[in-house]
This record gives sequence, structure tokens and C-alpha cells, in this order.
Amino acid sequence: QVQLVESGGGLVQPGGSLRLSCAPSSSNFRIGVAAWYRQRPGQNREWLVSRTSGGATNYADFVRGRFAISMVSSENTVYLQMNNLRPEDTAVYYCNLQRVQLGRPLRDYWGQGIQVTVSS
Repeated sequence: QVQLVESGGGLVQPGGSLRLSCAPSSSNFRIGVAAWYRQRPGQNREWLVSRTSGGATNYADFVRGRFAISMVSSENTVYLQMNNLRPEDTAVYYCNLQRVQLGRPLRDYWGQGIQVTVSS
């Protein structure tokens, strides 16, 4: 059973930065579309950013310019660089990876979620 392993969360002061990472537990996992979501306390999960295997990205307005998604193919890992963090960015962050095979999407996988807390 393939799992997504997330890391990089924690406590950071307002204005600080964190980088989250997400990687499948199997090396035999070709990533199609990668995305990050978050769920703030008492709210629904919300989409933040997506990146296609071709490198096209799309950001939610409220994170554009502060957050950046990237993928290192040699590591088969997706990153979310978060800068200028605000208290309202406090949430559990989830990665979502679409697995593809021979160019066709198979299914989506979710990470376990990782806590990011922005507080002084």
C-alpha cells in the first residue's frame, strides 16, 4: 500500500518560513498532478496550489506570492515553500499526488497531514 510521507511542519513565528515535503513511499510512483491543501481549525479543507508534471502551476489568490510549489524529479518529492507566514496560515497541511502510469491517471493519494502553527 503506497503512502505519502509528509515532513517539515512545526511552529514558526509570523513572517517566518517553512518548507514542507511530500514523497510517495514507493519509488514506482510516477507523479502526475501534485497539489497542496490545508484545513484550518473549524474550517473545511481548502486548496492552495497545484502543479502538473509539465511544470504548470496554479495558486489560490491568498497564497500567491508567498507560497511556492516545486518538484524534484530525481527525489520524486514535492515541496511547498511557505514564506511570510501569518497566524491565519495555521492549519494542517495535506499533499495530494495523482499517480499516473503510461501517461494515464490512476488515482489520487493523500498525505497524512502535517501541522503548521504560526504564532509568536
